[in-house]
Amino acid sequence: MAEVELAVAVRTYLDHLMVERGLAGNTLTSYRRDLGRYLTVLAERGITRTNEVTEADVSEFLVRLRSGDAERQPLAASSAARAVIAVRGFHRFAAQEGLSGGDPARQVRPPRTPQRLPKAISVSEVTALIEAAGRGTRPELGMRDVALLELLYGTGARISEAVGLNLRAIDLDARSVLLDGKGGKQRMVPLGSCAAEAVAAYLHGARPALAAAAAETTTGRKVVRQRRGEDRDGALFLNARGGRLSRQSAWTVLRSAATGAGSRAPISPHTLRHSFATHMLEGGADVRVVQELLGHASIATTQLYTRVSVEHLREVYATSHPRARVAAPAK
Repeated sequence: MAEVELAVAVRTYLDHLMVERGLAGNTLTSYRRDLGRYLTVLAERGITRTNEVTEADVSEFLVRLRSGDAERQPLAASSAARAVIAVRGFHRFAAQEGLSGGDPARQVRPPRTPQRLPKAISVSEVTALIEAAGRGTRPELGMRDVALLELLYGTGARISEAVGLNLRAIDLDARSVLLDGKGGKQRMVPLGSCAAEAVAAYLHGARPALAAAAAETTTGRKVVRQRRGEDRDGALFLNARGGRLSRQSAWTVLRSAATGAGSRAPISPHTLRHSFATHMLEGGADVRVVQELLGHASIATTQLYTRVSVEHLREVYATSHPRARVAAPAK
């Protein structure tokens, strides 16, 4: 019967996730953290090898996650579910690869999490948000911020996908953008006229000035390449120092725009993505098309947005149909 050190098996599994599955960096970090905590809990119980783990040990780990301990606060159902999913994936992999004699986590189910509907803002609120983004103290930064928000709303891209874009990923003639999604999966997404115009204005009227800040500290040859517009591998969105705009800075752009627009709705990094999907479905788009545009692996994820659209349809029906609200008969 196969049996190896748990720490060795976990490292093998994480390597598999990174190399074979191509998991995104943030996801891989979460798996590493959750499995590290799992190994700590098992070690406290004197368990260090794969075949020593029982179903009761895995269940006890879930209990510890939900109840907390002297060092950690109790986890919410969603966070505990994520950790249990990581553990289940590890044990399934270990059994399949012959690193253990069985799968002790097979019958342990993650806790149910309340299904939260995506939060979207109205079209007028999106417009106000984008207009507020153009009121920056530096014109080139304002043009960049408008282009960023127009692209996020116009394509449904995640913020990480947007800040990861290089110049060669944008085709303004074809009005399309190539996004690098989760797990290294790419998708080609149309670029609407508003987004295309904002990106074009930024590329011609703002990015060269931002790139010059970085060019001043590089060789003369690099400066020439940038001035000729040949730096196709360069970042699309630049910060004030000429480097690639970070995810955190993009979040700051969104938050500042929300403040400038006087938004009362909670604005998160995913707000424009949620709004893109909701408005597409409300406009009559097929859910499968929206799934493709968002880069969802499962249609079930996209169908969360259909529930939002159904609520919208009910509101329209209730206020528009002459017999939607019939007065109660007199007694």
